[in-house]
Amino acid sequence: MGTHVIKMPDIGEGIAEVELSQWHVKVGDLVVEDQVLADVMTDKAMVDIPSPVHGKVIALGGQPGEVMAVGSVLISIEVEGAGNLKESAAPAPVKEAPVAPKVEAALESKPAVAAAPRPAAVCQGPMVAREADERPLASPAVRKHALDLGIQLRLVRGSGPAGRVLHEDLEAYLAQGQSNASAPAAAAYVQRNDEEQIQVIGMRRKIAQRMQDATQRAAHFSYVEEIDVTAIEELRAHLNEKHGASRGKLTLLPFLVRALVVALRDFPQMNARYDDEAQVITRLGAVHVGVATQSDVGLMVPVVRHAEARSLWDSAAEISRLANAARNGKASRDELSGSTITLTSLGALGGIVSTPVLNLPEVAIVGVNKIVERPMVVKGQVVIRKMMNLSSSFDHRVVDGMDAALFIQAIRGLLEQPATLFVE
Repeated sequence: MGTHVIKMPDIGEGIAEVELSQWHVKVGDLVVEDQVLADVMTDKAMVDIPSPVHGKVIALGGQPGEVMAVGSVLISIEVEGAGNLKESAAPAPVKEAPVAPKVEAALESKPAVAAAPRPAAVCQGPMVAREADERPLASPAVRKHALDLGIQLRLVRGSGPAGRVLHEDLEAYLAQGQSNASAPAAAAYVQRNDEEQIQVIGMRRKIAQRMQDATQRAAHFSYVEEIDVTAIEELRAHLNEKHGASRGKLTLLPFLVRALVVALRDFPQMNARYDDEAQVITRLGAVHVGVATQSDVGLMVPVVRHAEARSLWDSAAEISRLANAARNGKASRDELSGSTITLTSLGALGGIVSTPVLNLPEVAIVGVNKIVERPMVVKGQVVIRKMMNLSSSFDHRVVDGMDAALFIQAIRGLLEQPATLFVE
């Protein structure tokens, strides 16, 4: 028997050290070639480290959350025969998963991988027996949902990757009559003294660092404006009825992207990046719109490149493609970088007002709140209109308050008179 030592690989881009985010194996596990051993975090992406050999794990070189230098020992594997006694760097990473500036689900450790890669767990029933102290894999949102329903999570079979319990599994559990109908009410009056500590590592740490950096370095200020979106919603419904089957359905987002493109012609200072170390503002002609996207592994910002050259349907298709790629962990580094201005929306959960944090080094971010029907006075008459707020933030070091207000007012005018979106 021999030992094969894998060193932390050089991931490129001048990176000298990375954070060990998660182990997929433990000492004693049998692994096969190309099996993912660990996840490491760079400034831009989560990278999977695969095994170049078959063998048995005999030593791990670090703990999750530890920052390791490129070239340091990552893992030692016992192999058949004499083995490759020379220490070797790990092969090139095989997959990237993007990191974004809510990623609690990604913080929970995955179970150790067995002798060979196995397919994701399949739900064959709503109930499964676990040890009393065994912690099932589930996101914080699912745990809260289970608590509200009075369900013991360890009794629920998970159908997600590696047996992760999903919201659908809770519904299946309830459908099978395994829960006590009175449990939710009873649980509300039971004293609890339990605590849970979650180590801030990997993507959660990176998010914390970026948000802290953005709020410390930029002089944030926000501006909120109310917009009547009745007309543009009527136009959207008409276009979807006429062309939806052949061209795809339009959401409000491609209209907002178009409004940004048109408004930026008169306010180029918003489509800019600020290098505060070099004291240089770079205004860009190309409009690369970052669209904040929530996923199970975190908040990501895929980029719709050259939005100024796209039609409504082209923008809609690209937004959909990028959102799916981000949610599935397939978005590349290029698709997650290079934005010049960001659009962020919580959809139906958008609330009334929000204060979005800038996506540095950008100087503007436009936040979209939910659409609500409200009585409004129009030409002396009280009528029901569809209203929506834009809650936007700017870097006051670069953008003056008056310019920010005028920029958002320009977007308002375009959305309230949607024909102007297409007048050149």
